[in-house]
Amino acid sequence: MRVRTVLHFEKTSIIDASPETVWRFHERSDILQILTPPWQPVQIVRREGGLGVGAISEFRLWIGVIPVQWIAVHTACERDRYFVDEQKTGPMAFWQHRHQFEAQGDRTRLTDAIDYALPGGQPLEQLLQWWVDARLADMFDYRHRVTRQNCEAMRDDG
Repeated sequence: MRVRTVLHFEKTSIIDASPETVWRFHERSDILQILTPPWQPVQIVRREGGLGVGAISEFRLWIGVIPVQWIAVHTACERDRYFVDEQKTGPMAFWQHRHQFEAQGDRTRLTDAIDYALPGGQPLEQLLQWWVDARLADMFDYRHRVTRQNCEAMRDDG
């Protein structure tokens, strides 16, 4: 039996808004469009169920000219604190993404923590982990910047 190596990526930012405000932002029906960087070759197919357990997000990724289906299902949720999505169908051997919202006074520590495994096992992981982590860093730098801008504007609007 092969033991799967689980890799980890994490991005944390401080948002000058309450966890409730940051959560409300993530509840928007158009959140996937807002948080998807414009340079990513991703098509949003559907989003059902909000942030709660059982919610589904489906994407079509383009790897070169090859379309790849990615379906993520929310497996855990506590309002204003965290939600977790896991890949059910997609390009990874394993993917679990925890979105954490922690109060820091009147601010929020937003953490995206991803545990993942690449198909092909350790040889492919040794070859590609740096590339995957770099792509995740680009994506989550963008997502956290957009979240900060929107949530701080929401706070200012009352």
